[in-house]
Amino acid sequence: MSVDGCEPVLVDGDEWKAYFRNFKRSAFRLEVHQVYTMPAEAESVRDFLAGEPKPEGFNTAWHRTIQGHAAAGRKMKRAKVVRRPLTDYNRYLFAWAIPGNVEAGEDYRIVDLTDQANPGLPDQDFWLFDETTVVHLNYRPDGTQINRELIQSPDLGKYLAWRDLALGHSAPFSDYRT
Repeated sequence: MSVDGCEPVLVDGDEWKAYFRNFKRSAFRLEVHQVYTMPAEAESVRDFLAGEPKPEGFNTAWHRTIQGHAAAGRKMKRAKVVRRPLTDYNRYLFAWAIPGNVEAGEDYRIVDLTDQANPGLPDQDFWLFDETTVVHLNYRPDGTQINRELIQSPDLGKYLAWRDLALGHSAPFSDYRT
């Protein structure tokens, strides 16, 4: 997918993981999809939907990552766009995934567009690292990830405005009531 006339630069594996190891100040994610179909989560989602209890130590590797950044003064923020009724996937996130992220130190916020028009947020998921590096997360309509794309020469003003817009129209996860 070409952005601003540039050929895509796809990131994966260790290169992708390095963004989470190496950011210096901040990492922000805008999540706009209502369903994500991630192979690594399939069993957990299935167990959640079957009424199983959340496994002990669920997502601890990611929580250690968040905790390490928080301890070093690096901020991780996320804005999740939702519409009610929540999808099964979002119910899974709200019950099993997000609480642990928040407890570990991530500022996880909810943008509920159920009873309001979209204030101008894009239909594109992205991470913004240190307010300088943008990576799009591209998905199929069913929520399956296609790829992760480093945006060359991004219009940072646009991404910063989207971040601020999302945060300004959000509530902290701990305050959000479905």
